[in-house]
Amino acid sequence: MSTKSLTPAERRALRARSHHLKPVVMIGEAGLTPAVLKEIDLALKSHELIKIRVPGDDRERRDSLLAEIRAALDASPVQHIGKVLVIFRPRPEEPGMPPAPRPGKRSEKRRARRGYHK
Repeated sequence: MSTKSLTPAERRALRARSHHLKPVVMIGEAGLTPAVLKEIDLALKSHELIKIRVPGDDRERRDSLLAEIRAALDASPVQHIGKVLVIFRPRPEEPGMPPAPRPGKRSEKRRARRGYHK
């Protein structure tokens, strides 16, 4: 499954959702090891939206780590602020489960409940 590029509205909604989150993965001095990639993958499967803390002051290194994570795990970058990376990957659809709503889109039921019309 290939993750499509996020629209600005989706990215804005994800940034708002990620504001209260704490980093769930920290990349150490050894860098992006297979074990770290596995932990990031597990966190994305569980949460969809996660924060990753990267030590050091080298912004180019953080950018390259973000690109590596995106390529290896098919995740979409949401935000890179300071030493924290925010990434998103929708949960895989399981048989019998309804598809997860895309970020930034209001459901028709919610629109009706709030009095919005098409």
